[in-house]
This record gives sequence, C-alpha cells and structure tokens, in this order.
Amino acid sequence: MGGLLALTLAGCGLFGSSKPKPTPLTPIVERVGVRQDWQTSIGKAGNFTFLPASGGPVVLAAALDGTVVRLDNGKEVWRTSAGQKLSAGTASDGRLVVVGTYKGEVLTFDFETGKPVWNTNVKGELVAPPAITEGLVIVRTSDNRVIALDAADGKQRWNYQRSNPPLAVRSVAPPLPFGPFVLVGMPGGKIYALSLQNGAPAWEGTVSVPRGATELDRVSDVVTVPAVQGPLMCAVAFQGRAACFDMQGGSQIWSKEVSSVAGITMDDRRVFIPDEQGVVHAFDRSTGASVWRQDKLKYRNVSAPVALPMGLVVGDGEGFLHVLDRDTGEFISRMNVGGGGVMSILPALGPNTVLLQTRGGSLMAVTLQ
Repeated sequence: MGGLLALTLAGCGLFGSSKPKPTPLTPIVERVGVRQDWQTSIGKAGNFTFLPASGGPVVLAAALDGTVVRLDNGKEVWRTSAGQKLSAGTASDGRLVVVGTYKGEVLTFDFETGKPVWNTNVKGELVAPPAITEGLVIVRTSDNRVIALDAADGKQRWNYQRSNPPLAVRSVAPPLPFGPFVLVGMPGGKIYALSLQNGAPAWEGTVSVPRGATELDRVSDVVTVPAVQGPLMCAVAFQGRAACFDMQGGSQIWSKEVSSVAGITMDDRRVFIPDEQGVVHAFDRSTGASVWRQDKLKYRNVSAPVALPMGLVVGDGEGFLHVLDRDTGEFISRMNVGGGGVMSILPALGPNTVLLQTRGGSLMAVTLQ
C-alpha cells in the first residue's frame, strides 16, 4: 500500500484498549409506527461494509460469501454467486450490477439475468461500493486511488491518485456522482470534485485541517459520503470538522467542530450528523448553528442518518432502528431489527421507507407510518 497505514474504524473507543459499553435504551413514547415490509437473507458481511442499491421497486445486494441478489418488490428475481469472496458492493445503472473484491477484482453481472458480463483487476483492495454513471464504473481503492472503467468492457478510462499521509482512515464511502463530476472524500480533510471526462480535479474543498503533535492526532479524513441538495454540499471529517459549501461558487458557507465516521445528511432546514461517540447532532443548514443534540445513543455504533418526511432514521450496532423528531431530536419510534447490527441504511422504495442491510445477513425494507 505504498507506506500508507490504513486504520479501520468500527464504532467508538476508536484507539482505546477498551470499548465503552453501549448506552442502555430507555422507554420512549412512540408517535410514529414502523412496519417491516419485507425481509430476506443475503449473507454475512464479515469485516466489510456492504451497501445495497435501489431503483424503483428493484433492490440489489451482495455479501461476503459471493452472493449477489436482485429483488423486485421484495421478491427474489435472481441470485448468483461471484465464485469468490466479496468486499464491496453494490452499484447498478439498470444494465449492469457491480461488486468488488479485496484482491481488486471488479465483477459485473447482467441486471436482467444475473449472468457475468466482464471483470477486471484494478490492483488495489476494494472496500468501498462502486458507482455507475454516464457509462463509467467508478471505484476507489483502499489506498485512495479513484479509477474510472468503461461500463461496456471494463477498460480503464482514467485514474486519479494523490499522495497519502502516513496514516489514513480506510474509507468505505462510495464515490458520489454529481452532475459532470464525481465527489470523493480524501485524507487530510479534503473533498474533491473530479471530472467524469478525465478524472482531473475541478474543485477542491477543505472540510478540516489536520492538527496535532503526532501522526495519529493529525488523522483528519473525509470517509463518508457527502450530502448534496441543489448547490449545497456538506461533508464531515474524522477528528475534524463538518463544513458546507456552495458548489456553484465553490465557497465555504460554514464550518463546525464535529468528528464522524458514520455519515451526514440534510433536509430543507437542517444538517444531521452522528458523531464518533454516537451523539446525533442537528445544525442549521444556513448558518451551522446547533439546533439540538441527542446523546442517548452513545457508544451504540450509530449508522449514517436518513432524513425522511416523517422523521430522522438511524440504525445502531446493537440491532435497533431509531426514529427521531427532525425538529427536536426526541425519539418518536424504535424497532428491533436484530441481525448483528445495522450495517447500512438508505432511503429507497418510497418517501418514508428505508432499505437496510445488517451485519448478520438480513436485508429488509422498513416504512414509517
């Protein structure tokens, strides 16, 4: 890995010898119903993080043992095996389904049939889900190279690489297509908009500036997917800050001190961030002013947040799904989904529905009502 030491962060007590105990849950008054629409078994994740893909009623997902599956309205259309262990998935454009391996293999399958289409090796560990846009399959390796492959045949179109600091957090965030660019967070508190045409950086934003006396102190990496609405883009760094930018002019609008490896999202008024301890923060999206904080999920390995019309949804590493009031941060619903803890969660299938995959191998759709 060219001298780069990657740090894999999973939960809290990130560098300590002992992990704090998860905060026990207390009873809540449920104001919103939570319904499981469907559930299926996909396979365990091991030490990797898998993210399902969704478009309309279609869901695609993958697991460590090589399983790749397509569901329509929760019913299985096809299930296939990659023939080797997987470490990254899933992406689709309605024609291809793409997954990756720890040995650098990019594997593609036909969207309709599940049959293999092409594969290629990018000579780098793949731990982040790929992305597909504008005829390109875009992957990032664990040493932070971003590579674009032709979706038709897998041939390399471009490769973006920058120097890495001695220590960096291993990112499991997929590249995010954004108009004619792809957004990628990087070590050193940076986020880049790379041209889809040639991979050249068209814009660079500083989310956080590394600081501290040791290399460990100076780790300040953007390892989650940025949140984008219109011209506004917000991102957060580990051991750093959160910042929002005007992507039309490229200027920073505000910045606040908060550290996260979970993720970030926004609605029309607020930006939501679970910090590295599991405290969920809400900031005013125009000014960055703190609106509320919810500290009753500390040390529960909180997932990326999802903002739905009926509430803010987060999962935790103990197997619970929580719904918070977006205005106050109060708990308004809770559901035990089990499955070894919520690994990934995303809005899908409906305005108040989330799709989630657990570490224990469950894939399910859950609707607020």
